Amino acid sequence: MASLEWGPWMEHRPLSLSLPLSLSLFLLLAVVDGTSDSLSWDESGYILYCPCMGRFGNQADHFLGALAFAKMLNRTLVVPPWVVYRHHTPPYTNAHVPYSEYFRLDRVLDFHRAVSMERFMGELAPRHWPPGRRVAYCFTAAAQRSADRSSCPMKDGNPFGPFWDHFGVDFDRSELLSGIAFSSNYKSQWIERYPAASHPVLALPGAPAQFPVIREHVDLQRYVEWDRRFAETVEREMENLLPRPYLAIHLRVGEDWRKACEMVRDGSVGPHLMASPQCVGYDRDKARTLTLPMCLPSPSLIASTVATWARAISARAVYIATDSEPHTRHVQAAVGTQVRVIHREATLPQTDLYVLSQSDHFIGNCVSSFTAFVKRHRDVHSLPSSFFGLDDPLPSHTDEL
Repeated sequence: MASLEWGPWMEHRPLSLSLPLSLSLFLLLAVVDGTSDSLSWDESGYILYCPCMGRFGNQADHFLGALAFAKMLNRTLVVPPWVVYRHHTPPYTNAHVPYSEYFRLDRVLDFHRAVSMERFMGELAPRHWPPGRRVAYCFTAAAQRSADRSSCPMKDGNPFGPFWDHFGVDFDRSELLSGIAFSSNYKSQWIERYPAASHPVLALPGAPAQFPVIREHVDLQRYVEWDRRFAETVEREMENLLPRPYLAIHLRVGEDWRKACEMVRDGSVGPHLMASPQCVGYDRDKARTLTLPMCLPSPSLIASTVATWARAISARAVYIATDSEPHTRHVQAAVGTQVRVIHREATLPQTDLYVLSQSDHFIGNCVSSFTAFVKRHRDVHSLPSSFFGLDDPLPSHTDEL
């Protein structure tokens, strides 16, 4: 089995991990995100939120929903950075990585108006959303958690507090929401109750979106396009280390995942668990059964599925992405020594995501939002994918027709 080391690009770190926010950084980010024109205030208003639920896969699902919500209300979306949790890595604090570190913000503009949070806070907020005029918006139920039961707990706990502190934001008062939801069914209520003239910035404690991403928003993945420099760096490494055709797989088999999948085993959860609608169908009443192998494939199932698809595409390599046990021994035995098996504990999960998204065939985990990001990307580019425990996923947009 080949043991391969990735090149120096793995040591790449975004500036925002270590530098304080400053004017020079804002100007640099303006160039990096491809939207370097000077900003003018949007009188139609803004949507601002903390991407404070889960890791990258969850945040990506929420981003699509937030983008759709901003377009529905015709407000500019303030695109937040990715929150990266470093519980086991010094300095053990969250990192806030600008969206444009991995993806093209200018591509988002093909769908709707957007601006990075770094630029919004650096160029627009000092004049148009200064301290003293910063209103927090949250549902009444959320406010019940605050000491006075009438204020939005925008900064309670991690990642909420560190996120807003990263941008130096404190809130001056709260506006409580009731009898309304983020669904398109409430579009007129949002516009009538919160006109941009008197509510220019809707700052929310979380994304104005559902998790997992709803079926109507899945296709917005086409506007999430890899940053050219990031992609080229990874491609250069892949050229020699990962020969084509290659099969890529994503495994979720760690202890925390096993505990989650116990709900499938004991029958305490129905067909919809986390990202499972991507393969069982979005209509709960018509969804197929979610089985334990779809959530937690056994080593033998992993090996047999990989062997089948490796033969089908005449794979010269198999790339394994996982945050736990890679099962390289089982996979190597299944495909034979003539096929290169590659696993590397990537410093950045986005490197795994890119390699998975560019493979000749991809096998993912039905329940994982990390897999779901890759699957959506491949769907909008007409690339083939399958799932462990389910090789005939329902069509992405016709499963309830």
